[in-house]
Amino acid sequence: MAIKKVDRSAEAMPWQRVLSARKENRPQTRDYMEKLFTGVFEVKGDRVYGDDESIVTAVAWFEGCPVTVIGQQKGHTLEERMRCNFGMPNPEGYRKSMRALAQAEKFGRPVICFVDTPGAFPGVQAEERGQGLVIAEHLKAMATVKVPVISIIIGEGGSGGALALALADRLIMMENSYFSVITPEGCASILFKDSSLAQEAAKNLKLTAEDLKRFNIVDCVIEEPEGFDRFHMDQSVNDIRREIVQSLNRLLRLPADRILEKRREKYLGMRGL
Repeated sequence: MAIKKVDRSAEAMPWQRVLSARKENRPQTRDYMEKLFTGVFEVKGDRVYGDDESIVTAVAWFEGCPVTVIGQQKGHTLEERMRCNFGMPNPEGYRKSMRALAQAEKFGRPVICFVDTPGAFPGVQAEERGQGLVIAEHLKAMATVKVPVISIIIGEGGSGGALALALADRLIMMENSYFSVITPEGCASILFKDSSLAQEAAKNLKLTAEDLKRFNIVDCVIEEPEGFDRFHMDQSVNDIRREIVQSLNRLLRLPADRILEKRREKYLGMRGL
């Protein structure tokens, strides 16, 4: 089964999960796109400022179904990472993503998102261009888009930069990914006044896939086999494909109004956590 239920070894410790989520050769959005989709047509630019390569948007085919793909990309080489701003999106990246969401709704295409960012870019220029506002607008767009949305946390899931792409009808996590309101280093700096205590912060943040599955925030956890990286990912890709197929089979039977209603119920149900 694809669902991971119990911790199997010391590697399941929260800090080890964080380190695994950051590995250079960990599969990223483009790696999954190559394995899962056909006929990929990438759409670039936000029609306002420019193109942000830390967010990839595309139209593609998944098992005979047209879909919209949105994902965060870090890059594998130093050159790629610099071009992708190390996976930290600027406002134009989120505007590009909202453009893709609007197109998906217009043409009735399900949306599949891949989450992998330490957080949205916190620079002055990003704030001047409306970073906080655009993330809020993106959350609203994800909450109200009238097509099925499936999000997969494939690596780092840090702060609002990750949440913007994770508000979905079905939220899936890879076994060695994490999802948190802040990075462990950021948390340690604020609470302990010492970023070197990130390991302790990671433990207290309850950011692992198992923690979030137990809290019913995450719907499914995909196992990662030994030696999992972008060159050895086929087993997990097959599990992801199976989970997406099952989810779409359920969601595509629902009328648009019912999709929105169930999405609202899901997130309102988290108030008591």
